Amino acid sequence: MTNVPVYMMVNLHITHPDTYRQYEKGFFPLLKKYGGEFITFDDNAVTLEGFAPREGRMIVFKFPSEAQARAWYADPDYQALSEHRREGTRLEFLTMVRGLPPR
Repeated sequence: MTNVPVYMMVNLHITHPDTYRQYEKGFFPLLKKYGGEFITFDDNAVTLEGFAPREGRMIVFKFPSEAQARAWYADPDYQALSEHRREGTRLEFLTMVRGLPPR
């Protein structure tokens, strides 16, 4: 199967901003290490239909392939860094969405 991009969808509520900032500082170098690209974030997302996340920040970033996304998540440095996210936020979800193959 051709590698397709994957998008990471995140919803979290920042409970301890200083702790979360420690996570943010280390996040981008690890994202780039695996070919990741930050797309956007929104602290005031609007849900037009269905059930909205309780509150918080919506984040979207992507990787060139599922293998790279899984390698990023499994990276021991990322897992160590993510302790700051776990301590500084209430995570609602971190979801991987596969893109469409080229046509």
